[in-house]
Amino acid sequence: MGKRQYVIMHRDEVGTALSRAYTRTLSALHNNQWSVIVKTNNEEFAGTTAMGAQDRQPLRIVPVEGKKALRRFIRLPWGIYADDPVWIPPLLFERRQHFSPRNPYFQHASWKAWLAYRGDRPVGRISAQVDRLYLAHHDDSTGFFGSLEAENDSEIFHALLRAGEDWLREQGLRRIRGPFNLSINQEIGLLVEGFDTPPVFMMGHARPYYGERLLEQGYAQAEDLFAYRIAPEVASSATIMRSVRAKAAGKMSLRPLERSRVDEEMRVLRDIFNDAWSDNWGFVPFTEAEFREMGHGLARIIDDGFVQVAELEGEPAGMIVLLPNLNEIIRDLNGRLLPLGWLKLLWRLKRAYPKSARVALMGVRKRYQNSFQGVVITFMLIDGLIEPAMNRDMVDVEMSWILERNERMWRIIESLGGERYKRYRLYQKDLG
Repeated sequence: MGKRQYVIMHRDEVGTALSRAYTRTLSALHNNQWSVIVKTNNEEFAGTTAMGAQDRQPLRIVPVEGKKALRRFIRLPWGIYADDPVWIPPLLFERRQHFSPRNPYFQHASWKAWLAYRGDRPVGRISAQVDRLYLAHHDDSTGFFGSLEAENDSEIFHALLRAGEDWLREQGLRRIRGPFNLSINQEIGLLVEGFDTPPVFMMGHARPYYGERLLEQGYAQAEDLFAYRIAPEVASSATIMRSVRAKAAGKMSLRPLERSRVDEEMRVLRDIFNDAWSDNWGFVPFTEAEFREMGHGLARIIDDGFVQVAELEGEPAGMIVLLPNLNEIIRDLNGRLLPLGWLKLLWRLKRAYPKSARVALMGVRKRYQNSFQGVVITFMLIDGLIEPAMNRDMVDVEMSWILERNERMWRIIESLGGERYKRYRLYQKDLG
Protein backbone atom coordinates (compact mmCIF):
# COMPACT_ATOMS: atom_id res chain seq x y z
CA MET A 1 0.00 0.00 0.00
CA GLY A 2 1.31 3.48 -0.82
CA LYS A 3 1.22 6.51 1.39
CA ARG A 4 -2.33 7.81 1.83
CA GLN A 5 -3.06 11.41 0.97
CA TYR A 6 -6.24 13.25 1.90
CA VAL A 7 -7.59 15.62 -0.74
CA ILE A 8 -10.31 18.19 -0.12
CA MET A 9 -12.22 19.66 -3.05
CA HIS A 10 -14.63 22.58 -2.90
CA ARG A 11 -17.50 21.85 -5.27
CA ASP A 12 -18.26 25.52 -5.89
CA GLU A 13 -15.04 25.69 -7.92
CA VAL A 14 -16.47 23.35 -10.54
CA GLY A 15 -20.19 23.94 -10.22
CA THR A 16 -20.34 26.92 -12.55
CA ALA A 17 -18.82 24.92 -15.37
CA LEU A 18 -21.88 22.71 -15.76
CA SER A 19 -24.54 23.55 -18.29
CA ARG A 20 -28.23 24.06 -17.51
CA ALA A 21 -28.94 20.57 -18.83
CA TYR A 22 -27.11 19.12 -15.86
CA THR A 23 -28.65 21.14 -13.04
CA ARG A 24 -30.26 18.03 -11.59
CA THR A 25 -26.89 16.33 -11.35
CA LEU A 26 -25.36 19.48 -9.93
CA SER A 27 -28.11 19.78 -7.33
CA ALA A 28 -27.56 16.21 -6.19
CA LEU A 29 -23.84 16.76 -5.96
CA HIS A 30 -24.27 19.98 -3.98
CA ASN A 31 -26.15 18.22 -1.18
CA ASN A 32 -22.76 18.13 0.54
CA GLN A 33 -20.35 21.05 0.07
CA TRP A 34 -17.13 19.23 0.84
CA SER A 35 -15.83 15.86 -0.25
CA VAL A 36 -13.09 13.86 1.45
CA ILE A 37 -11.47 11.04 -0.48
CA VAL A 38 -8.57 8.76 0.23
CA LYS A 39 -5.93 8.30 -2.46
CA THR A 40 -3.67 5.28 -2.58
CA ASN A 41 -1.37 4.85 -5.58
CA ASN A 42 -3.55 7.23 -7.59
CA GLU A 43 -6.76 5.27 -6.87
CA GLU A 44 -9.58 6.65 -4.76
CA PHE A 45 -11.39 4.63 -2.10
CA ALA A 46 -14.00 6.56 -0.16
CA GLY A 47 -14.77 5.78 3.45
CA THR A 48 -11.57 3.87 4.26
CA THR A 49 -8.72 4.64 6.63
CA ALA A 50 -5.57 2.83 7.62
CA MET A 51 -6.17 -0.62 9.14
CA GLY A 52 -4.33 -1.78 12.20
CA ALA A 53 -5.06 -1.31 15.89
CA GLN A 54 -8.63 -0.23 15.12
CA ASP A 55 -9.46 -3.79 14.01
CA ARG A 56 -9.22 -4.88 17.66
CA GLN A 57 -11.58 -2.19 18.93
CA PRO A 58 -15.16 -3.04 19.95
CA LEU A 59 -17.79 -3.14 17.21
CA ARG A 60 -20.37 -0.36 17.18
CA ILE A 61 -23.65 -0.32 15.22
CA VAL A 62 -24.77 3.24 14.53
CA PRO A 63 -28.03 4.34 12.84
CA VAL A 64 -27.54 6.36 9.66
CA GLU A 65 -28.82 9.83 10.49
CA GLY A 66 -27.91 13.00 8.64
CA LYS A 67 -26.04 13.77 5.44
CA LYS A 68 -22.58 12.90 6.71
CA ALA A 69 -23.65 9.42 7.84
CA LEU A 70 -25.55 8.80 4.60
CA ARG A 71 -22.45 9.82 2.64
CA ARG A 72 -20.41 7.23 4.55
CA PHE A 73 -23.17 4.65 4.02
CA ILE A 74 -23.12 5.21 0.26
CA ARG A 75 -19.32 5.17 -0.03
CA LEU A 76 -18.63 2.14 2.15
CA PRO A 77 -18.49 -0.35 -0.79
CA TRP A 78 -15.37 1.39 -2.12
CA GLY A 79 -13.44 -0.08 0.80
CA ILE A 80 -15.06 -3.54 0.60
CA TYR A 81 -14.28 -3.95 -3.11
CA ALA A 82 -10.99 -2.06 -3.31
CA ASP A 83 -9.13 -5.13 -4.59
CA ASP A 84 -11.99 -6.67 -6.63
CA PRO A 85 -11.16 -6.14 -10.33
CA VAL A 86 -14.73 -6.70 -11.59
CA TRP A 87 -16.62 -4.45 -9.18
CA ILE A 88 -17.91 -1.26 -10.81
CA PRO A 89 -18.37 1.85 -8.64
CA PRO A 90 -21.91 3.24 -8.95
CA LEU A 91 -22.44 6.90 -9.70
CA LEU A 92 -22.51 8.71 -6.36
CA PHE A 93 -25.14 11.24 -7.39
CA GLU A 94 -27.46 8.41 -8.50
CA ARG A 95 -27.00 6.62 -5.16
CA ARG A 96 -27.85 9.83 -3.30
CA GLN A 97 -31.05 10.15 -5.33
CA HIS A 98 -31.85 6.48 -4.70
CA PHE A 99 -31.75 6.95 -0.93
CA SER A 100 -33.34 10.40 -1.02
CA PRO A 101 -36.84 10.95 0.45
CA ARG A 102 -37.74 12.12 -3.06
CA ASN A 103 -37.46 8.54 -4.34
CA PRO A 104 -41.09 7.57 -5.18
CA TYR A 105 -40.51 4.23 -3.43
CA PHE A 106 -40.72 6.02 -0.10
CA GLN A 107 -44.29 7.07 -0.86
CA HIS A 108 -45.29 3.52 0.12
CA ALA A 109 -42.33 2.36 2.20
CA SER A 110 -40.20 3.28 5.19
CA TRP A 111 -36.63 2.31 5.96
CA LYS A 112 -33.81 2.52 8.43
CA ALA A 113 -30.08 2.05 7.85
CA TRP A 114 -27.05 1.32 10.02
CA LEU A 115 -23.27 1.47 9.77
CA ALA A 116 -20.90 -0.82 11.65
CA TYR A 117 -17.72 0.77 13.02
CA ARG A 118 -14.51 -0.41 14.62
CA GLY A 119 -13.12 2.72 16.18
CA ASP A 120 -13.86 5.41 13.62
CA ARG A 121 -13.52 3.05 10.63
CA PRO A 122 -16.75 1.94 8.89
CA VAL A 123 -16.63 -1.83 8.29
CA GLY A 124 -20.18 -2.69 7.23
CA ARG A 125 -23.66 -1.44 6.46
CA ILE A 126 -27.28 -2.64 6.13
CA SER A 127 -30.78 -1.30 5.58
CA ALA A 128 -34.21 -2.60 6.56
CA GLN A 129 -37.44 -1.73 4.75
CA VAL A 130 -41.17 -1.99 5.38
CA ASP A 131 -43.07 -1.87 2.09
CA ARG A 132 -46.74 -1.13 2.74
CA LEU A 133 -47.61 -1.83 -0.90
CA TYR A 134 -46.04 -5.29 -0.63
CA LEU A 135 -47.98 -6.01 2.58
CA ALA A 136 -51.23 -4.87 0.95
CA HIS A 137 -50.74 -7.49 -1.79
CA HIS A 138 -49.33 -10.34 0.29
CA ASP A 139 -50.27 -9.78 3.94
CA ASP A 140 -47.57 -12.19 5.11
CA SER A 141 -45.88 -9.98 7.72
CA THR A 142 -42.60 -9.83 5.77
CA GLY A 143 -40.06 -7.02 5.92
CA PHE A 144 -36.86 -6.69 3.96
CA PHE A 145 -33.15 -6.06 4.31
CA GLY A 146 -30.80 -4.65 1.72
CA SER A 147 -27.62 -2.68 0.96
CA LEU A 148 -25.68 -5.34 2.88
CA GLU A 149 -21.92 -4.89 2.61
CA ALA A 150 -19.31 -5.89 5.20
CA GLU A 151 -15.82 -7.15 5.79
CA ASN A 152 -15.40 -10.89 6.21
CA ASP A 153 -16.19 -11.00 9.91
CA SER A 154 -19.06 -13.01 11.39
CA GLU A 155 -19.41 -10.58 14.27
CA ILE A 156 -20.09 -7.71 11.86
CA PHE A 157 -22.73 -9.66 9.94
CA HIS A 158 -24.40 -10.80 13.17
CA ALA A 159 -24.60 -7.26 14.55
CA LEU A 160 -25.86 -5.68 11.33
CA LEU A 161 -28.50 -8.33 10.68
CA ARG A 162 -29.58 -8.20 14.31
CA ALA A 163 -30.15 -4.44 14.00
CA GLY A 164 -32.38 -4.93 10.96
CA GLU A 165 -34.24 -7.83 12.55
CA ASP A 166 -34.92 -5.95 15.79
CA TRP A 167 -36.24 -2.92 13.91
CA LEU A 168 -38.59 -5.04 11.79
CA ARG A 169 -39.87 -6.76 14.93
CA GLU A 170 -40.62 -3.32 16.34
CA GLN A 171 -42.71 -2.67 13.22
CA GLY A 172 -44.76 -5.80 14.00
CA LEU A 173 -43.29 -8.03 11.26
CA ARG A 174 -42.49 -11.72 11.65
CA ARG A 175 -40.18 -12.47 8.72
CA ILE A 176 -37.16 -10.82 7.09
CA ARG A 177 -36.16 -11.38 3.46
CA GLY A 178 -33.48 -9.99 1.18
CA PRO A 179 -31.38 -8.47 -0.09
CA PHE A 180 -33.69 -5.93 -1.76
CA ASN A 181 -32.02 -2.63 -2.72
CA LEU A 182 -34.64 -1.28 -2.06
CA SER A 183 -37.58 -3.13 -3.64
CA ILE A 184 -38.24 -6.09 -5.92
CA ASN A 185 -38.55 -3.63 -8.82
CA GLN A 186 -35.01 -2.40 -8.28
CA GLU A 187 -31.76 -4.30 -7.59
CA ILE A 188 -32.36 -7.56 -5.75
CA GLY A 189 -30.61 -10.78 -4.79
CA LEU A 190 -27.18 -11.76 -3.54
CA LEU A 191 -24.68 -12.97 -6.14
CA VAL A 192 -23.76 -16.60 -5.36
CA GLU A 193 -22.39 -17.73 -8.76
CA GLY A 194 -20.57 -15.70 -11.41
CA PHE A 195 -18.12 -13.62 -9.39
CA ASP A 196 -15.57 -13.48 -12.23
CA THR A 197 -17.51 -11.15 -14.53
CA PRO A 198 -18.62 -7.55 -13.94
CA PRO A 199 -22.27 -6.85 -13.12
CA VAL A 200 -24.37 -5.20 -15.79
CA PHE A 201 -26.32 -2.01 -15.16
CA MET A 202 -28.78 -2.27 -12.25
CA MET A 203 -27.55 -5.71 -11.19
CA GLY A 204 -25.54 -6.43 -8.07
CA HIS A 205 -22.12 -7.77 -7.20
CA ALA A 206 -20.95 -9.34 -3.92
CA ARG A 207 -18.05 -10.96 -2.14
CA PRO A 208 -18.13 -14.79 -2.22
CA TYR A 209 -18.26 -15.02 1.59
CA TYR A 210 -21.55 -13.11 1.95
CA GLY A 211 -23.74 -16.19 1.46
CA GLU A 212 -21.88 -18.20 4.09
CA ARG A 213 -22.17 -15.37 6.60
CA LEU A 214 -25.95 -15.22 6.06
CA LEU A 215 -26.31 -18.97 6.58
CA GLU A 216 -24.37 -18.65 9.84
CA GLN A 217 -26.99 -16.19 11.08
CA GLY A 218 -29.88 -18.59 10.50
CA TYR A 219 -30.96 -17.40 7.05
CA ALA A 220 -32.19 -19.90 4.46
CA GLN A 221 -32.68 -19.79 0.70
CA ALA A 222 -35.99 -18.25 -0.33
CA GLU A 223 -35.64 -18.00 -4.13
CA ASP A 224 -32.92 -18.15 -6.76
CA LEU A 225 -32.69 -15.86 -9.77
CA PHE A 226 -30.80 -16.45 -13.02
CA ALA A 227 -28.98 -14.11 -15.36
CA TYR A 228 -28.48 -15.27 -18.96
CA ARG A 229 -26.35 -13.81 -21.69
CA ILE A 230 -26.91 -14.21 -25.38
CA ALA A 231 -25.37 -12.82 -28.57
CA PRO A 232 -27.97 -11.06 -30.77
CA GLU A 233 -26.79 -12.79 -33.94
CA VAL A 234 -27.08 -16.19 -32.24
CA ALA A 235 -30.68 -15.51 -31.21
CA SER A 236 -31.53 -14.23 -34.69
CA SER A 237 -30.27 -17.36 -36.42
CA ALA A 238 -31.93 -19.85 -34.04
CA THR A 239 -34.15 -22.28 -35.95
CA ILE A 240 -37.04 -21.77 -33.56
CA MET A 241 -36.93 -18.02 -34.09
CA ARG A 242 -37.30 -18.42 -37.86
CA SER A 243 -40.27 -20.72 -37.26
CA VAL A 244 -41.97 -18.28 -34.89
CA ARG A 245 -41.53 -15.41 -37.34
CA ALA A 246 -43.39 -17.40 -39.96
CA LYS A 247 -46.24 -18.32 -37.58
CA ALA A 248 -46.64 -14.75 -36.31
CA ALA A 249 -46.73 -13.13 -39.75
CA GLY A 250 -49.97 -11.22 -40.19
CA LYS A 251 -51.33 -12.19 -36.76
CA MET A 252 -49.51 -9.77 -34.51
CA SER A 253 -47.35 -6.70 -34.86
CA LEU A 254 -44.46 -5.05 -33.08
CA ARG A 255 -43.81 -1.36 -32.73
CA PRO A 256 -41.05 0.67 -31.09
CA LEU A 257 -41.40 3.40 -28.47
CA GLU A 258 -43.30 6.42 -29.76
CA ARG A 259 -41.25 9.14 -28.13
CA SER A 260 -43.62 11.92 -29.17
CA ARG A 261 -46.18 10.59 -26.67
CA VAL A 262 -43.87 9.25 -24.01
CA ASP A 263 -46.26 9.82 -21.08
CA GLU A 264 -48.94 7.69 -22.71
CA GLU A 265 -46.34 5.08 -23.64
CA MET A 266 -45.20 4.87 -20.00
CA ARG A 267 -48.80 4.19 -18.95
CA VAL A 268 -49.11 1.40 -21.52
CA LEU A 269 -45.83 -0.22 -20.50
CA ARG A 270 -46.66 0.01 -16.79
CA ASP A 271 -50.12 -1.47 -17.32
CA ILE A 272 -48.75 -4.44 -19.26
CA PHE A 273 -45.94 -5.06 -16.77
CA ASN A 274 -48.15 -4.92 -13.68
CA ASP A 275 -50.72 -7.21 -15.27
CA ALA A 276 -48.09 -9.67 -16.53
CA TRP A 277 -46.31 -9.96 -13.18
CA SER A 278 -49.32 -9.79 -10.86
CA ASP A 279 -49.28 -13.51 -10.00
CA ASN A 280 -45.49 -13.81 -9.73
CA TRP A 281 -43.61 -14.50 -6.53
CA GLY A 282 -43.07 -11.38 -4.44
CA PHE A 283 -44.90 -9.09 -6.87
CA VAL A 284 -45.18 -5.41 -6.00
CA PRO A 285 -46.77 -3.20 -8.68
CA PHE A 286 -44.92 -0.24 -10.07
CA THR A 287 -46.69 2.93 -8.95
CA GLU A 288 -47.36 5.60 -11.53
CA ALA A 289 -44.74 7.87 -9.92
CA GLU A 290 -42.09 5.11 -9.88
CA PHE A 291 -42.61 4.15 -13.50
CA ARG A 292 -42.76 7.75 -14.67
CA GLU A 293 -39.45 8.61 -12.99
CA MET A 294 -37.74 5.50 -14.30
CA GLY A 295 -39.18 5.87 -17.78
CA HIS A 296 -38.27 9.49 -18.27
CA GLY A 297 -34.74 8.80 -17.05
CA LEU A 298 -34.25 5.85 -19.37
CA ALA A 299 -35.80 7.59 -22.35
CA ARG A 300 -32.78 9.91 -22.42
CA ILE A 301 -30.29 7.08 -22.99
CA ILE A 302 -32.11 4.47 -25.08
CA ASP A 303 -32.97 4.23 -28.75
CA ASP A 304 -36.65 4.03 -29.67
CA GLY A 305 -36.12 0.47 -30.88
CA PHE A 306 -34.92 -0.63 -27.45
CA VAL A 307 -38.57 -0.59 -26.37
CA GLN A 308 -40.90 -2.92 -28.22
CA VAL A 309 -44.66 -3.31 -27.76
CA ALA A 310 -46.41 -6.39 -29.16
CA GLU A 311 -49.96 -5.80 -30.37
CA LEU A 312 -52.56 -8.49 -31.00
CA GLU A 313 -55.65 -7.41 -32.88
CA GLY A 314 -54.60 -3.81 -32.28
CA GLU A 315 -54.35 -4.12 -28.49
CA PRO A 316 -51.05 -4.02 -26.54
CA ALA A 317 -50.30 -7.58 -25.43
CA GLY A 318 -46.65 -7.54 -24.38
CA MET A 319 -43.64 -5.30 -23.81
CA ILE A 320 -39.87 -5.49 -23.55
CA VAL A 321 -37.19 -2.91 -22.64
CA LEU A 322 -33.47 -3.12 -23.43
CA LEU A 323 -31.05 -0.98 -21.40
CA PRO A 324 -27.55 -0.19 -22.63
CA ASN A 325 -25.02 -1.44 -20.11
CA LEU A 326 -23.87 1.88 -18.70
CA ASN A 327 -21.47 0.03 -16.41
CA GLU A 328 -19.18 -0.33 -19.44
CA ILE A 329 -18.71 3.40 -19.69
CA ILE A 330 -18.75 4.49 -16.04
CA ARG A 331 -16.38 1.94 -14.53
CA ASP A 332 -13.34 4.24 -14.67
CA LEU A 333 -15.19 7.30 -13.29
CA ASN A 334 -14.92 6.01 -9.72
CA GLY A 335 -18.51 7.11 -9.10
CA ARG A 336 -17.83 10.77 -9.87
CA LEU A 337 -19.19 13.06 -12.55
CA LEU A 338 -17.13 16.04 -11.39
CA PRO A 339 -15.06 17.66 -12.61
CA LEU A 340 -14.88 15.92 -16.02
CA GLY A 341 -16.73 12.63 -15.55
CA TRP A 342 -19.95 13.98 -17.03
CA LEU A 343 -18.12 15.01 -20.22
CA LYS A 344 -16.64 11.53 -20.55
CA LEU A 345 -20.07 9.98 -20.04
CA LEU A 346 -21.69 12.17 -22.69
CA TRP A 347 -18.90 11.55 -25.18
CA ARG A 348 -19.08 7.80 -24.67
CA LEU A 349 -22.86 7.72 -25.10
CA LYS A 350 -22.36 9.50 -28.43
CA ARG A 351 -19.11 7.95 -29.69
CA ALA A 352 -18.39 4.80 -27.69
CA TYR A 353 -21.84 3.36 -27.07
CA PRO A 354 -21.92 0.24 -24.84
CA LYS A 355 -21.48 -3.05 -26.67
CA SER A 356 -23.61 -4.93 -24.18
CA ALA A 357 -27.09 -4.42 -22.79
CA ARG A 358 -29.66 -5.89 -20.43
CA VAL A 359 -33.29 -6.84 -20.94
CA ALA A 360 -34.54 -5.31 -17.70
CA LEU A 361 -38.31 -5.30 -18.22
CA MET A 362 -40.47 -7.79 -20.08
CA GLY A 363 -44.04 -8.96 -19.75
CA VAL A 364 -46.88 -10.66 -21.59
CA ARG A 365 -50.45 -9.96 -20.50
CA LYS A 366 -51.76 -12.55 -18.11
CA ARG A 367 -54.58 -13.73 -20.37
CA TYR A 368 -52.04 -14.86 -22.98
CA GLN A 369 -49.74 -16.66 -20.58
CA ASN A 370 -49.84 -20.47 -20.61
CA SER A 371 -50.99 -20.37 -24.24
CA PHE A 372 -49.42 -20.73 -27.65
CA GLN A 373 -50.14 -17.06 -28.28
CA GLY A 374 -48.14 -16.15 -25.20
CA VAL A 375 -45.16 -18.17 -26.38
CA VAL A 376 -45.25 -16.50 -29.80
CA ILE A 377 -45.51 -13.03 -28.23
CA THR A 378 -42.48 -13.79 -26.04
CA PHE A 379 -40.35 -14.89 -28.98
CA MET A 380 -41.47 -11.93 -31.07
CA LEU A 381 -40.59 -9.43 -28.35
CA ILE A 382 -37.08 -10.85 -28.11
CA ASP A 383 -36.81 -10.89 -31.90
CA GLY A 384 -37.85 -7.26 -32.00
CA LEU A 385 -34.72 -6.23 -30.09
CA ILE A 386 -32.23 -8.07 -32.28
CA GLU A 387 -31.99 -5.54 -35.13
CA PRO A 388 -31.79 -2.44 -32.84
CA ALA A 389 -29.07 -4.16 -30.80
CA MET A 390 -27.08 -5.15 -33.86
CA ASN A 391 -27.43 -1.64 -35.27
CA ARG A 392 -25.48 -0.52 -32.19
CA ASP A 393 -22.90 -3.27 -32.77
CA MET A 394 -23.86 -4.96 -29.53
CA VAL A 395 -22.29 -8.36 -29.00
CA ASP A 396 -23.78 -9.42 -25.67
CA VAL A 397 -27.22 -9.06 -24.08
CA GLU A 398 -28.07 -10.10 -20.54
CA MET A 399 -31.59 -11.27 -19.74
CA SER A 400 -32.18 -10.87 -16.03
CA TRP A 401 -33.47 -11.58 -13.64
CA ILE A 402 -35.35 -14.87 -14.25
CA LEU A 403 -36.86 -16.76 -11.32
CA GLU A 404 -35.58 -20.33 -11.09
CA ARG A 405 -39.19 -21.46 -10.81
CA ASN A 406 -40.05 -19.72 -14.12
CA GLU A 407 -38.90 -22.70 -16.16
CA ARG A 408 -40.97 -21.77 -19.19
CA MET A 409 -39.07 -18.48 -19.55
CA TRP A 410 -35.57 -19.80 -19.09
CA ARG A 411 -36.31 -22.70 -21.44
CA ILE A 412 -37.23 -20.15 -24.12
CA ILE A 413 -33.98 -18.25 -23.53
CA GLU A 414 -31.93 -21.46 -23.69
CA SER A 415 -33.66 -22.46 -26.94
CA LEU A 416 -32.27 -19.25 -28.44
CA GLY A 417 -28.72 -20.02 -27.35
CA GLY A 418 -28.77 -18.19 -24.02
CA GLU A 419 -26.09 -19.14 -21.48
CA ARG A 420 -26.86 -19.06 -17.76
CA TYR A 421 -23.83 -17.34 -16.24
CA LYS A 422 -24.88 -15.79 -12.92
CA ARG A 423 -27.07 -16.88 -10.04
CA TYR A 424 -28.50 -14.57 -7.41
CA ARG A 425 -30.16 -15.72 -4.19
CA LEU A 426 -32.75 -14.27 -1.85
CA TYR A 427 -32.62 -15.34 1.80
CA GLN A 428 -35.18 -15.20 4.56
CA LYS A 429 -35.52 -15.87 8.27
CA ASP A 430 -38.45 -16.09 10.68
CA LEU A 431 -38.24 -13.46 13.39
CA GLY A 432 -40.20 -15.43 15.98
